[in-house]
Amino acid sequence: MIKFILILISFYGVILPQSQTYFDAPFGGGGGFIPGIQFVQLNELNKKLKSVSLPEFEDGNVFVTGGGGFIYIGFIPQLRVGGIGYGGSKSINHSLNNVNYQVDYNLGVGGFTIEYTLPFVKDFAISLGAILGGGEISVEYFENSQNYNWQNIFTSFQRNNYTKISNEFFLISPTLNFDIPIYRFFAFRIGLGYQIALGGEWKANNNQTLFNVPKNFNGNSFFINSGIYFGFFAF
Repeated sequence: MIKFILILISFYGVILPQSQTYFDAPFGGGGGFIPGIQFVQLNELNKKLKSVSLPEFEDGNVFVTGGGGFIYIGFIPQLRVGGIGYGGSKSINHSLNNVNYQVDYNLGVGGFTIEYTLPFVKDFAISLGAILGGGEISVEYFENSQNYNWQNIFTSFQRNNYTKISNEFFLISPTLNFDIPIYRFFAFRIGLGYQIALGGEWKANNNQTLFNVPKNFNGNSFFINSGIYFGFFAF
C-alpha cells in the first residue's frame, strides 16, 4: 500500500501543477493515527459497583487510539474503501480495609470501511459511510489484599481475586466524516458515528456463559474520532 501511494505521489506530482484541480471526482488515499472518544453506557455497571461499596465511573467517555486508512477505488466515482481499528480503556481504583480494588472497562473495534464522498462539495471531502466489522467490550475486576509470593501464589489463604467478563460482537456503524487537505500529501480528518452491536454472548473468566446481563449493557455507543492522514489527496 505504501509503495502504491508513493508511485501515485510521484506520478501526479510531475504531470499536474499544484494549483490545478486534479480530477472531476476525488482521487487518492492514505492512512494515519486516529485518536477519539467513545461514549459508552456504564449505568448498569455503576449499579453493580455501588452494590458492593465500590466507587462508580464518573462518566462513560473512553479515550481510544488506533489507526485507519482508505483509498478511492476509481471505477466507481466518489466511492472509497478502507479499514479502521482502535481501542481504549478506563479504570477506577479504591482501597478499603487493607484491600486494593481495581475495575477496568476495555473496548476494542476493528472493521472494513466504505464511504461515499458527496460530489457537490469541493476542496475538501464530506463522506457518508459505515464501518462493518467486530468488537469486544470487557470488564476486569481485581481484588488484592497482600503482596504476591511464588511460595503461596496458588494457595487458598492468598486473598486475591480476579474476574473478567467480556462480550464479542459484530457491528455496523453509520459514519459521517470530514477530510480537510492541509497539503497535497496531508489531510486532517474528523468523524462521528454510532456503533450498533449485533449478537454476542457475555462470557465470564474461562469462557463460561454469563446469564442475566442487563440488555442495555452492550456495545452500542456514539463515537467521535480525528487524526492526520498521510497519502495523496485530490478532493
